[in-house]
Amino acid sequence: MGDAFQQVSDSMGELIESFFTTPIFGDATVGFTITTFYFLLACLIMLAVIFAYKRKMEGTLVPHGVFANGVEYLIEYIRDDVCKGTLGDTWKQHFPFLATVFLVVMFGNYVGMLPTWKAGTGTTGVTGALALMSFIYFIYVGMRKKGVFGYIKSLAPAGLAAPIAAVVWVIELFSTFLRLITLAVRLFCNMFAGHVVMGVFAIMTTTFVQPMLMQFTLENMGTGAMSILWMALLILIYVVELLVAFIQAYIFTLLSAVYVQLAEAEGH
Repeated sequence: MGDAFQQVSDSMGELIESFFTTPIFGDATVGFTITTFYFLLACLIMLAVIFAYKRKMEGTLVPHGVFANGVEYLIEYIRDDVCKGTLGDTWKQHFPFLATVFLVVMFGNYVGMLPTWKAGTGTTGVTGALALMSFIYFIYVGMRKKGVFGYIKSLAPAGLAAPIAAVVWVIELFSTFLRLITLAVRLFCNMFAGHVVMGVFAIMTTTFVQPMLMQFTLENMGTGAMSILWMALLILIYVVELLVAFIQAYIFTLLSAVYVQLAEAEGH
């Protein structure tokens, strides 16, 4: 059993390296990477689902079947729970953007749950780009409503003494740019960490069963029995990660909606 644990330890470096993005052409800074490929693939799958749903709903207002009802539920969930619940009367203006953000992140997460596939949201390049889109959007919303100078000025609440207002303004400016980082890092870390954990248990499952397959002895049989535990834990973690993939898409979209609401709010 000690040898099995040593093999797991030796395989950890290869596991971590396998999650790093590799370029198909160019390099990781300027080029087309494997992660970008899977992210674009997730977007294509998302568009295929949307067009299939649109065809299903042609000529009817009531969805029929598991597929149509499932897509309808997702749309209503984002509309009611995120948009209406957070934005109030202005929800219709922002629903297309927020629904798109949710679907893109969700499909990007779930693509990475398929065997041998990589999560499009499993690298900071992709999550940073998504966060940047959200950042630009809520800044645009604030400036459109209050004007450029009005939005910049609104970072500090009205009515404060000048020295205090200056300090608050600097803090709020820093906080505003920090939203860009936190959106990107939160999504990346949750998806990356979950896949690493699943990878570890997958390695442990195969490593512990190999001695028994090579030579059937009582000792190897005991080591192989441990693989059942690792397999059970792997399945449990996989189920949890399926839930996490949805939750992270929800959180990313909800925070984007909150930032839009703050940008629109009077006196902010």
